[in-house]
Amino acid sequence: MLLLPVWPWAWGQARVEAPQPAPLGLRPSLAIGPTAVDRSQQPVQLSGERLYGRPDLDTVVEGAAVLRKGDTEIQADRLEYYEPDDLARARGAVRVQRAGDVYEGPLLELRVDAFEGFFLQPRYRFERNGAHGEAERVDFIDENRVRIRNASMTTCRRLPGPEWLPDWVLRAASIRLDQEEETGQAEDAVLSFKGAPLLAVPYLSFPLSDRRKSGFLPPTPGLDSVNGVELGLPYYWNIAPNRDATLTPVLMSKRGVNLATEFRYLEADYNGQARLDLMPSDSLRDSARWGLSASHQATLRQPWNDAAMALGLSLNRVSDDNYWRDFTRSTPSLTQRLLANDLTLSGSQGPFSSSLRVLKWQTLQDVSSPITPPYDRLPQLATRFSRQQANGLDWTLDLDYTRFRSDPLLTGQPDGQRAVAALQVARPWRFPFGFITPRLQWHLTQYALDTPLADGSLSASRSVPTFSLDAGLAFERDTVLAGRTLTQTLEPRVFYVNTPYRDQSLLPNYDSGANDFSFATIYTENAFVGNDRLSDSHLLTLGLSSRLLDPASGAEAARLGIAQRLRYRDQNVTLPGGTPALDRFSDILLGAAVNWSPNWALDATVQFNPKTEESVRAVLGGRYQPGPYRVLSAAYRFQRDQSEQIDIGWQWPLAGGAAGPVAGGGLGSQRWYSVGRLNYSLVDSKLVDTVLGFEYDADCWLGRVVLERLQTGTSSASSRIMFQLEFVGFTRLGANPLQTLRNNVPGYRLLREAGGGSAAAQAL
Repeated sequence: MLLLPVWPWAWGQARVEAPQPAPLGLRPSLAIGPTAVDRSQQPVQLSGERLYGRPDLDTVVEGAAVLRKGDTEIQADRLEYYEPDDLARARGAVRVQRAGDVYEGPLLELRVDAFEGFFLQPRYRFERNGAHGEAERVDFIDENRVRIRNASMTTCRRLPGPEWLPDWVLRAASIRLDQEEETGQAEDAVLSFKGAPLLAVPYLSFPLSDRRKSGFLPPTPGLDSVNGVELGLPYYWNIAPNRDATLTPVLMSKRGVNLATEFRYLEADYNGQARLDLMPSDSLRDSARWGLSASHQATLRQPWNDAAMALGLSLNRVSDDNYWRDFTRSTPSLTQRLLANDLTLSGSQGPFSSSLRVLKWQTLQDVSSPITPPYDRLPQLATRFSRQQANGLDWTLDLDYTRFRSDPLLTGQPDGQRAVAALQVARPWRFPFGFITPRLQWHLTQYALDTPLADGSLSASRSVPTFSLDAGLAFERDTVLAGRTLTQTLEPRVFYVNTPYRDQSLLPNYDSGANDFSFATIYTENAFVGNDRLSDSHLLTLGLSSRLLDPASGAEAARLGIAQRLRYRDQNVTLPGGTPALDRFSDILLGAAVNWSPNWALDATVQFNPKTEESVRAVLGGRYQPGPYRVLSAAYRFQRDQSEQIDIGWQWPLAGGAAGPVAGGGLGSQRWYSVGRLNYSLVDSKLVDTVLGFEYDADCWLGRVVLERLQTGTSSASSRIMFQLEFVGFTRLGANPLQTLRNNVPGYRLLREAGGGSAAAQAL
């Protein structure tokens, strides 16, 4: 084989009749990388069995002909190259490879540098998304744009045999591909699945990557027990690289038309999003319905110093009290009946940190289950001063002023203002074998009320000191358990707190509630959270824990713990309607966690009453995750005389399927997966929330069907079915269940981490 370099300014020789053995100093390489390069500065290299031509004019190569320039390579039985026009003509078994894309066919004419020309009856394959197909003709417009006539395209792997047909294929009279914009456009297109036409449109636009683009997204059909048959047609608007919007008109057979609009933005110093759902006329409620949610976060630069302030805004409003029940998935709030509208401005400078907050709630009432609305904060001003290890002491001073407002007829309390000053001084000593921390606190509170209290006063004050002592030891020893070398610890801990009694029964309660009894709160001074109630306490908490640690990594293989409070006098400070705490011994807390291997994780907490010898609360949970796409989690939650539930979640491959992983994810083609979550109430003997689905991986397409049932009241629930087809590397059709699976199934993984594109990128 002869290799002849052809430079833009000279030819190596006039004519070569036969292969010459003389060394030329170059060796041919068939390796073409997937990255495009600048060909204008690259030499033309020609090789073949017979090569002849005219200097500075033309060259003809016959037999295993190869032309290579930069990232472009042309192979053919016969190849002609005209240097003045930079034009290559190739015939017979032609193969063009550029930046990883490959075209094969009988006839090619191409201007190599500009990458302009045509290819007749080609087969092609694209590196970026693995799509391939056949066409009557390909016109190369330039190095980034191409037009394919009477074309077919799929990402299904071609199997041997002339009878092979892809599971899905896009056929179109014309397909235009723009690699620079990373988009494709098809005219008179038909998307077929399993040989049956699935979608026929006169014009179709699709992405070649996850890059965002404007256009219509796939229609989203659905079936909902409350709204009926749903059909949405989203339009995605790529306003700018840092701004976009999605407009989704949704037709609901039982209600009417809802227009959902979502806007997102991202700047160097701020970002956020807003969503508005508007239904001009709801047939079921005979009224207009709307829901608004928005969030905004910003960093405000201060011109007088290097410090910055943070601004956070969260808005959540709906048209009526029934909105949460009728549109269960429209409000992002964790508590769908309490919608927070919150504005916070905060900043810090040295040991000082301050914040300004305005919080207003919208409470959605239910006649069968009314709730007391929380208090609005209009406004709240807070400042903290904190110094650590100042002359061995830790100092903290918290100042807070809040104006509380609500409906006195619903709360039964007067609105008012509250000022709080809380000083805390601690002296920690830390040793290799343990620690000891005495702490002194002084809490001052002043109230100014809009209407008189029960004693007729419009103001009230409170001053409460607190002393606490926290101490613990840590013992270690090496041990061997089940053939594994571990470090075992023994960690006793004592916590003493003494707070004198102050009568607080006349004070309003704006934000205090009982602390949950857990390992996180048993070593704290106050039995309440918030600033309106400070418990009178004379307690000693005793705790003991033991851990098994991996000496090499420090990872925790197992943990056991026990703790109990000893009460020296009655606790008489209570929440409104509460009763004093008289027991000298609290319930016993028992906790355990086991992470013996990466595949298993177990966790348990039990609150045990030694008097009745019964458990008061218990949470038992575990997770088994032996490998990718195999996860099983289970939890048991019990609260005596209130609730008892079992919660199971899983993602697990079913039997069958081809061996070997699929590119981008998955365990193999032709495989089914079961996925879901079941929340069952043992008290009510019924399922509360249910997510149950199946996924099928066919390599070049994925199928999902998911049933979701959400409890919306003591005797009501909403259900919907989501069905989706994902054509890998192309688009998704149907109602998208992926967010539902992510939110409900612990450890859920997408079958394709990359390849389907984001929803916003897959425009039709």
